[in-house]
Amino acid sequence: MSKIDYKNNQVIRHSVSTRLVHWTVTISIFLLIFSGMGQMPLYKRYMVDQLPGLAWTSNYTVTLVMHYLAAIALIFTGFYHVVYFAIRKDHCILPRRGDVKESFEIIKAIITKSKVPPCHKYLAEQRLAFVYIALTIALLIFTGIIKVLKNLPSFTFSDGFLYWATMLHNVGTFLIIFGIIAHLGAFIFKENRVLLPSIFTGKVDLEYVKERHCLWYDELCQKVNPDFVQASSDDK
Repeated sequence: MSKIDYKNNQVIRHSVSTRLVHWTVTISIFLLIFSGMGQMPLYKRYMVDQLPGLAWTSNYTVTLVMHYLAAIALIFTGFYHVVYFAIRKDHCILPRRGDVKESFEIIKAIITKSKVPPCHKYLAEQRLAFVYIALTIALLIFTGIIKVLKNLPSFTFSDGFLYWATMLHNVGTFLIIFGIIAHLGAFIFKENRVLLPSIFTGKVDLEYVKERHCLWYDELCQKVNPDFVQASSDDK
């Protein structure tokens, strides 16, 4: 639950639950990418397994178990995330009408050093990125489950279906890698770096919120004082 900590001049941006979900998904995805590449097998082909301490990377059984365990963690966390936010009815991370246009306006403002449009808790590009990552993860989970089921004697799929499932799984892998690069690339801009510590601590500077996330700040103040937003609008 977001709230203002006036004593420390901070705003609680991410709950413990949100941070746990973020880091569990992050770690599991990296393990999935690493172990998936090991099953191709790239590490033996390019002699990665010859490096000190990495002989295990070309062991198919080891990378397969790692892949399955990471997949289980990702599926469980994804399910928990959906249920948790459905119960709390917290939709602030979901895209809104005009987010594409607003994203360009924000990026343009950062590049030209002009005034950034008023923002909510999450920037427009963050909301769009959330859907992109969520859909990509869903694609990986769906195709991954098919790839597991095909090894069971009780399931039979056509060669064509399995071919496309594998192709989509590979495409999803490249899409998630691209998404990670784009996500990290956002911190090239100085204006975004203030948010980086919050995924560790859960908190962000209050003055920064007032300046860049003023719409969110108004929402937080309205919870304490319902007349706040109207009063602030009248003053402008």
